[in-house]
Amino acid sequence: MTSNKTWFITGAGRGFGRIWAQAALERGDRVALTLRNPAQAADLVERFPDTALALKLDVTNRAEVFAAVATAHDHFGRLDVIVNNAGFGQMGAIEEVDEDSIRANFETNVFGTLSVIQAALPLLRAQGAGHIINLSSVAGIVAVPTAGIYEGAKFAVEGISEALAAEVAQFGVRVSIVEPSGYATEFLSAGSIGSAPAMTEYDALREELAASLGEGDLGDPAASAPAILALVDAEKPPLRLMLGNLLPFVKDVYAQRIATWEAWDHVALAAHGNTGSEA
Repeated sequence: MTSNKTWFITGAGRGFGRIWAQAALERGDRVALTLRNPAQAADLVERFPDTALALKLDVTNRAEVFAAVATAHDHFGRLDVIVNNAGFGQMGAIEEVDEDSIRANFETNVFGTLSVIQAALPLLRAQGAGHIINLSSVAGIVAVPTAGIYEGAKFAVEGISEALAAEVAQFGVRVSIVEPSGYATEFLSAGSIGSAPAMTEYDALREELAASLGEGDLGDPAASAPAILALVDAEKPPLRLMLGNLLPFVKDVYAQRIATWEAWDHVALAAHGNTGSEA
C-alpha cells in the first residue's frame, strides 16, 4: 500500500500539518488541508490545483467540522487518511491556569479531535477502510510539572485512540497515535502555547525544571515526513509511533512505574478483598 491516498489534515497551515500535507501532495496524493486561514495554503493549492483543497476550519466548531469532512469527501470521492493535528499547548502549574484556558485547551486538543473522528468514521466504515492518525506527544506519555493541562489533554487523546482502535478494527479502519518529541516547529511560538500568569510559589520549580531539561535537542520537522508516509503506507501500522529519540527515556519511565507497582502489589492484592482460599 503506497500512494494514491486521500488525506484530511487539520491544522495544516503550519508545522507538522503543513509539512505532511506537502509531502503527500508531492508524491501524488490528494489532500484536504483544513486550517483557520486558508490563505496559508494558497501556494500549495496553486502548485497542486487538482489534488489540493484548502478548507477553512476551526475544530472547536463541531458543525464546521462535519461540513468540512463532508465537503472534502464530496470533492475527492473518498477519504483514506484522517490526521488530527490541530492543537496548541498550555503552560502553567495546575493552580495557575484559569478555567477558561483549561476548557479552551481541551476544546481544541480533545473535543476537536473527537468531532473529526465522529464526522469521518461513518464514511470510513462505509468504504471498509481508512486510517485515523491522532497527534499526541511525549506529553501524552509522561507528565512533567507546569504543563499538566496540555499533558492531561494529550493523555486523553491516548486513551480515546486506544479504545477507538479496538472498536473500529472490525471495519477495516486503523488508528495510530503519533507521539513526537520536541521539534523546532511553530508550536513553540507564542501563538501556539498559552501561558498562565506565574505564581512566585512555583518559580523555584520552574527554574529546577529548566535546568534539568537544558537547551534540549529539537528535531527537524522536515525529517518527520518520511516517517508519516511510512506509517500510512504500512500494511499493519502500529497503534503508537514515537518520533525522535524518546525510547530510552520512555523505557526508563515505565521501568520506574513497574517497580512501584511491584513494590505496592501486596497492598493492591489485599485491597481486592478475596484471599483466594475458598474452595
